[in-house]
Amino acid sequence: MKKIIAAIAFTTLANISFAQVQFTKNGTIQFKSTTTNTVDKVEATNKSAVCKLNTATGEVEFGILIKSFVFTNDLMQQHFNENYMESDKFPKSTFKGKIETLSAVNFKADGVYKVLVQGAMTIHGVTKNVKVPGTVTIKGGKIAISSAFGIALADYGISLPGAERDKISKEISTVVNCSLQSL
Repeated sequence: MKKIIAAIAFTTLANISFAQVQFTKNGTIQFKSTTTNTVDKVEATNKSAVCKLNTATGEVEFGILIKSFVFTNDLMQQHFNENYMESDKFPKSTFKGKIETLSAVNFKADGVYKVLVQGAMTIHGVTKNVKVPGTVTIKGGKIAISSAFGIALADYGISLPGAERDKISKEISTVVNCSLQSL
């Protein structure tokens, strides 16, 4: 009898904890650079970002493969991977942090909740502590998270050749969108 009760309790706890973890491997991260000297648009999209959110603790993690960014210009994509991001040497970027304002989010009620997320972002082999604004949207029990922020290339040791310095901004505009589901 004790084994049956223990098994039921374990199953119940496992179901509760799984419902607290939301996940996607199809998140979208877009970036663009705009300057007055840019002839071509410098922008790319990655639609294979992995994201995990624990709704009980507010812990959030992201991971992307750099080579998964797609540009409209093949040569631009090649230069991005070979010259700037050195994708063979630094194949992925990650973020691991926590929603600081988790108490402002009611995961059981539809709504749009503004949050502040703090954590460690690793790009180009360099890890920096960052704090970025975000939005948690609950609609019909489904959770989506989004954020828009700038990334300073110099903070992550990304240098641009002389000819490109005026064509690419020193801070890249970045937008993250992830629709999550229970793990």
